[in-house]
Amino acid sequence: METVVSGIRSTGNLHLGNYFGALKNFIKMQHENNCFFFIADYHSLTTHPTPGDLHGSVKQVLAEYLACGLDPEAATLYLQSDVPEVTELYLLLNMNAYVGELERTTSFKDKVRKQPENVNAGLLTYPVLMAADIIIHNASKVPVGKDQEQNLEMARKFARRFNNLYKVKYFTEPQPYNFGQVLIKIPGLDGTGKMGKSEGNGIYLVDDPKDIRKKVMRAVTDSGPTEMNSEMPEPIQNLFTLMDVVSEKSTIDFFKEKYANCEIRYGDLKKQLAEDIINFTSPIREKILEISANNNYLRKVANMGAEKARESASKTIKEVREIIGFKPF
Repeated sequence: METVVSGIRSTGNLHLGNYFGALKNFIKMQHENNCFFFIADYHSLTTHPTPGDLHGSVKQVLAEYLACGLDPEAATLYLQSDVPEVTELYLLLNMNAYVGELERTTSFKDKVRKQPENVNAGLLTYPVLMAADIIIHNASKVPVGKDQEQNLEMARKFARRFNNLYKVKYFTEPQPYNFGQVLIKIPGLDGTGKMGKSEGNGIYLVDDPKDIRKKVMRAVTDSGPTEMNSEMPEPIQNLFTLMDVVSEKSTIDFFKEKYANCEIRYGDLKKQLAEDIINFTSPIREKILEISANNNYLRKVANMGAEKARESASKTIKEVREIIGFKPF
């Protein structure tokens, strides 16, 4: 059984892209591996050092992941800030992380360009904290997107460097987790790119029916095909991609035939798509609202996750301290 570690962002609501991307695989993975899923509330401070309601954001994210199917009995689901051993390992790894290599990371250069007024030390050492999150549990696998591949390679480097410096074979060099299939990429409603929070083109699992209908009806389309069996432009293909994950096959076939015959009415397609999305998200939305209102359950989940995570992390820190030479008198 593999030990798998993955971070969960601590701000914003989950959208369809999150659900059909990594989350569905997390739900399956938790029953096949020793999984640690953590809400990365420390990481969020690199971009938002003075959050308006950090606790409220974390609570919402935790409720949404639970509503979607993450099982705190099957996996270890915890808050990053509830495990102080992570920050101790972060400190120790920082002693052997070099400014030049951190400044060359793509994520750092991108953030500097996007937020030049907030280039903080945490932003620079983001890969070190990420490495600590991963190797604190001696993870062998880490699910990562393209934008995080370099940071995973940095985690591998820091694990390897520790082993070499102290002449031990202690830390595992984590490998990217292969889900064994191509991840579904859910497009945004603006006609280009993927669905995302920063792009403002998403449909969120907690959206009410009125908001979903309004968003879908505003989705980008064109004037319609003028030749039989013509190729779909990207904005139209995006609508059908959304249909592929929420609609019945007969519904999809019906609208594809209408498109092929130049009889498509985008208004009808959007109305049908909106209702299918509502039918899909409504049960999840109800669970989110129910769990969000149950503070006792959320507290129980967070405490249980912290206890399980700290059991693993404290063992690592104890052994790392002994390897480096920190010993009691």
